[in-house]
Amino acid sequence: MNPTNVMGATKRVAELLLQEAQEAYPGTAYMAVRFGNVLGSRGSVVPKFEQQIAAGGPLTVTDPEMRRYFMLIPEAVSLVLQAGALGTGGELFVLDMGDPVRIVDLAEMIIRLHGLRPGVDIPIVFSGLRPGEKLFEELFYDPQSVSRTSHDKIFFTRFGGLQGAKLSQAVEEALGGDDPGVREMLGRWVPTFRGTEKA
Repeated sequence: MNPTNVMGATKRVAELLLQEAQEAYPGTAYMAVRFGNVLGSRGSVVPKFEQQIAAGGPLTVTDPEMRRYFMLIPEAVSLVLQAGALGTGGELFVLDMGDPVRIVDLAEMIIRLHGLRPGVDIPIVFSGLRPGEKLFEELFYDPQSVSRTSHDKIFFTRFGGLQGAKLSQAVEEALGGDDPGVREMLGRWVPTFRGTEKA
């Protein structure tokens, strides 16, 4: 995981907020589930590729080696519900998403599904990594701290990393619309965050 951009860092902050809530309200079970990209969901790369093919191309991919984890919506929903049933509170569940897929391979496959030839009928162009973007996704902060559950595709670790002042208080301060303050807060709570993009 180790997020470097705003989106990833805010997801990590959400996990930390759940940890804070678990400690403050132990009578309620707070859990988080972490997984990669869900095919067909809003924001998925597939609808973007479909639009680019409909427009005659090109398909834009950031880097030839960019890889991401993918799963289908029904699988994601089922695994999230099962993780919730397994949890007792304070767990961060990580779903086994198989092997990561190269985005350029996905782009080529979608072009072929339209009866077209990649690089001939529809070009693929590489736009380069954006600030804070990574070539490879990491689902675990520390692979050594991950344990198995009774479900073969669901792993868990305990929340960790909160120290000192309350995170919820820092989030309230950040809601004032102060972008530099938001980046500073993200950097304080998510050490891998680089803060090079707009919040």
